[in-house]
This record gives sequence, structure tokens and C-alpha cells, in this order.
Amino acid sequence: MTTPPRLYGPEFAADPEATYDALRARGGPVQPVELAPGVRALLVIGYHAALEILRSPYFSKDARRWKALGEGRVPADSPVLPIMGWRRSLWFADGQEHLRLRTPVEHALRGINPTLLRACVERSANELIDRFREHGRADLVAQYAGPIPLMVLAQLFGCPDHLRDAIASAFHAMVNAAEPEAARRGLADLVRCLSELIEIKRREPGDDVISRLLRHSAGVSHEELVDQLVVITGAGQVPHIAWISTATMMLLSDDRFGSGVTGGSLTVLDALNEVLWLNPPHSNYSFVYAIQDYPLRDRATGKQFVIPAGEPVVISHAAANLDPGLPTTRDQRAANSAHLAFSAGPHACPAQDASWIIGEVAIDVLLDRLPDMELAVPAGELRWRPGPFIRGLTALPVRFSPVPVMHRVPAPAPVMVEAASWWPSAQA
Repeated sequence: MTTPPRLYGPEFAADPEATYDALRARGGPVQPVELAPGVRALLVIGYHAALEILRSPYFSKDARRWKALGEGRVPADSPVLPIMGWRRSLWFADGQEHLRLRTPVEHALRGINPTLLRACVERSANELIDRFREHGRADLVAQYAGPIPLMVLAQLFGCPDHLRDAIASAFHAMVNAAEPEAARRGLADLVRCLSELIEIKRREPGDDVISRLLRHSAGVSHEELVDQLVVITGAGQVPHIAWISTATMMLLSDDRFGSGVTGGSLTVLDALNEVLWLNPPHSNYSFVYAIQDYPLRDRATGKQFVIPAGEPVVISHAAANLDPGLPTTRDQRAANSAHLAFSAGPHACPAQDASWIIGEVAIDVLLDRLPDMELAVPAGELRWRPGPFIRGLTALPVRFSPVPVMHRVPAPAPVMVEAASWWPSAQA
């Protein structure tokens, strides 16, 4: 049997568009791929096909439908299992069960005050910049885009200091892990921290995400609550690292944005939106399974493709966004929000508004505090993380004029995310 194109390895990381173009050349909106050694799936590369599947009631998120996994044909140590394997969370639920789990999360996130969130991001951003501004150089992945989302989440969760640091340590241990078992130990530590936080909020509720989640979770068990918080934590961290760092790279390397930002014709929001079109953080995600063999018709040719039940179907947000059949051009997409970066259908990301605020404010503060910042290496030498799921830089070295500080702030632990390609999605 011929091995299908691989969505992993250095060649794919360096130029995924070449793989997507090769898949399109085969004809049809769905093509077989290999996600990891021994793990095959069907990749949806057509925009309209992706929307049809994401919105269809004939596809399920329940990974227990994965036939190859149930038959023992997936390697037990596969790096994709921690994210694709079933868990008790809204991410793997359908229908009424999904609604039962998602509704409390929506209530909890809807209560976030945008003004307070902006202040929270500004405070975290300034604290991080103060830690490296005197050095005149920094890696904005490890020292800025990496720590800031978790710092913001800790404040939104209303974490006491000891749990804030413990949650950060558990998360860092998990995403830094080189082996799946070490990542699972980090996840177990995170679960223990979140369980303790839930108990604290039961005793002393406040105006925070956890307290609001508890108020709307009468029909949700403690274990399910923890699982929802694990999803929120991961979805609020890993994609933001990629989004903030990629947009910053674009602002520093693309003349359209570099001149536009200083001249006022283009904004940070334009850059953030273009990243969602061209390099969406969740590049290949939205794992679903046909409930029964599903006939999918190619709108361009009329040809019909059958998606077998029990086969993993992965939506390529990246390839679908660049579907040649879309009426928008590459240059027009900065101001167009019809991309699939936040998914679509019942599992679309419930935290889009908050995500935009975090990304915009984080980059605005950075550009304001370090106005002469530039890339420390040519853009072509930057490296992208491996794996099929997350599209993000491994590092973003920059230089700027050093600014002396009166009081030194302890440096945070580096946040490296190469091993976190399995982390839960922003979808819910």
C-alpha cells in the first residue's frame, strides 16, 4: 500500500503549502494523508467541503468511532493519541451532550469584561517586557508570546498566587515534554491544580471564569468540570502563542504591514486576521468521524467522494482557507473574516472575542514599548514547529535599543511548544 503524503517532518514544517498544492493536484476536496507514522486520515482541503462537514449532523466528534484505533492498528505510543483519543470533554461530545457541556463554558466566557481583559493583558505584557528590555534582544516566543496567555488566564480564573505558579509549572512541564508519558504526568499535575482551584471557588466564589462556570454547571460533574477547564487552558495557551508570534513576525518582515502600521493604513488587527487566513494556528484540526458512509460531492466538478464511517476526517483550516476556488485574493484577505481558523458549526470556538483582544493588546503594547524592534535574523531563516496540528514559530529572535530598568524582575521559565502539537483545540 502506498504511503500517502505526510503531515509531519521538517519538509512539511518548512513548506506545508507545497503539500496542500500536491494534494489539490490529485483532484477532489478530500485526500488521504498520514498524520504520524502508522496513523492515516482523510484531510479536507476544500473550503466548501470543510463547511459542509463541520455543519453536518452526519459527522461525530466522538473518537470512540475511530475504527483503526479500536482494532489496535494505531501505534500505542503515537504522538497524536493524546489529542485524538477520546476524553470526557465538550470537544468530543455531540448533540445534547455537547450542549450540556458547552453551555456553562459559554456563560463563563461571556462574562469576561472586555475593558478589564484589556487591562489584564496590558499588565501582563508590561511585566514581561520589563524582564528583557534592558538586554536589547529577546526570543518573543519563549519570553513573550509563550508566557502571556497563561498569565492572562490565571487572572481570568481568579487564581491565588500559589496555584497560579503551580498551574504554570504543570503546563510548562507538559508542553516541554519530549515523551508522551512525561506530557501525561504534566497533564495530571494540571488536573490536580484545577481540581483544587474549583474547590476554592466553591467555597469563595467571585467574578471570574471559574465561579461563573460553577454557577451554570448544575448538571456537570466535578470530573467533567476539570476536563472543560483543561480544554479552556490549552485552547487559551498554545494557539495564542502561535498567533501572537506569527503576526508579530509578519509586522516586522512584511513591507505592507511594516509601513502600514507606522503610516496608519494597516492595523495590528489586519495582521492578526491575515495570519488566520495564511497561517492559522490550528492548521489541521477538527477531527470528526462519519456516522455512516457519507457521499461528498465536489462543487467544482460534480464528482462524488465517499467518506467511510470510522475513518478520521481532519479539516485542514490552512488548506481550505487557500482554496483556489474562493473569490478572494491573498491581498484581499487581511480585511475578510470568512476564514475557518476558529472552525465552524456547533463546535466553533466560543472565545473568539476574548482571543482577538488578547492578540491585539499583546502586540500593541510590544510595538509601543519597543518601537525600533526588528528581526534579529532574516525572516527566511525562522523555523516552524513540526507536526500536523499547530502552525507556529519555534522561536522569534528580535533586537531593539536596550532600555535600563530600575528593578529587575525574575525571568520566567522559557515556554517552548514544539512538543505541544497534540494540545486541545480552541474548538469546543
